[in-house]
Amino acid sequence: TSPFTFRKLAGCTLFITGASRGIGKAIALKAAKDGANIVIAAKTAEPHPTLPGTIYTAAAEIEAAGGKALPCVVNVREEQQIINAVEKAVKTFGGIDILVNNASAISLTGTLETETKKVNLMMDVNVRGTYLTSKTCLPHLRKSRNPHILNLSPPMNLNPMWFKNHCAYTISKYGMSMCVLGMAEEFRGEVAVNALWPKTAIHTAAMDMLGGSGIEKQCRKTDILADAAYCILTKPKSFTGNFIIDEVLLREEGVKDFDVYAIAPGKTHLQDEKSEEKLSGAPREGPGGAKVNTESAPARSSSAVAETFRVIQGAMSEEYVRTTQGVFQFELSGDEGGTWYIDLKTKGGSAGFGKPPVTADVVMSMSSADFVKMFTGKLKPTLAFMSGKLRIKGNMALAIKLEKMLTQLNSKL
Repeated sequence: TSPFTFRKLAGCTLFITGASRGIGKAIALKAAKDGANIVIAAKTAEPHPTLPGTIYTAAAEIEAAGGKALPCVVNVREEQQIINAVEKAVKTFGGIDILVNNASAISLTGTLETETKKVNLMMDVNVRGTYLTSKTCLPHLRKSRNPHILNLSPPMNLNPMWFKNHCAYTISKYGMSMCVLGMAEEFRGEVAVNALWPKTAIHTAAMDMLGGSGIEKQCRKTDILADAAYCILTKPKSFTGNFIIDEVLLREEGVKDFDVYAIAPGKTHLQDEKSEEKLSGAPREGPGGAKVNTESAPARSSSAVAETFRVIQGAMSEEYVRTTQGVFQFELSGDEGGTWYIDLKTKGGSAGFGKPPVTADVVMSMSSADFVKMFTGKLKPTLAFMSGKLRIKGNMALAIKLEKMLTQLNSKL
């Protein structure tokens, strides 16, 4: 019996954008174990100061896993670089069977806080890059026996809540999803075109940058997306036009133990917002509609907000005021709701109930329970923002400064 009998991707050529690290590399390594050819189309040729991996280190891992690797320097914003890499792939491996549009840019900022260069980056990489890479690969994909395009993009949900906190980013990711809608229909019967998105946060270098240290314990490994991608890419080309959530597909495929994908088994994971689920710890409905708190212990007492502001007031210093130079207004809902403020701009600083003495630079809206969790270190501000629990208007740079101050205050709160 041939050792390749069950290696479904043996000899297939995959063109994967952003494959030098993270999700793209995980998908590449999964296919490499079958003996696939991997074109690593990514920007990083020289080691990045903060991000791990280059196209060459990824190539070494792919070869070690049993695949063949072709590292190509590709910035998907540059059409000629895409064309050159595709031509090189076809010359080296004789064709392209699978395209994975994984390269992506992210900025989870509001409309007024998103710099034009960030808007351009997200539109260029996520929408235009996906479109042009697909366009360049399609003539070769059509010649393949079982061709696939897979975009790492979310199911499209036009509920305004997915747009309001990071409009530009959502537009750009939905642009990738619209490529799936259009191309799946345009090339039906010739090329399968699908989208894949995680149910939970996935631990990557980008997630570390967004969420800070400790975030990984609330994430799953990239392996779950690699396994889901493998399921999709080994299906016939008639499987097309689908928007797939990793866990949903794997459950259908018979996977029962999802702890194997957890960075910290047994921990609850940060749900990705596009799967329309909340963080664990949020009140949920129990039998008969009763509200159930899923945390093991209540995070607040009835006077927790007032006590938090009392401690903040006591911790005020000229150093905090001098280094921060910002006024923060908090619009809290739920118990002890209302308007509260922290003034780190005027004289010795102040904090308390009501509107600040001068106009706020940053307005943050959230529940009073989440506010207390945030100020006592139980909920990271970035996590709260990403999951929709915290809404920020105004100066994002100052909001980040406040997060740094929080880490210093946590021991006192």
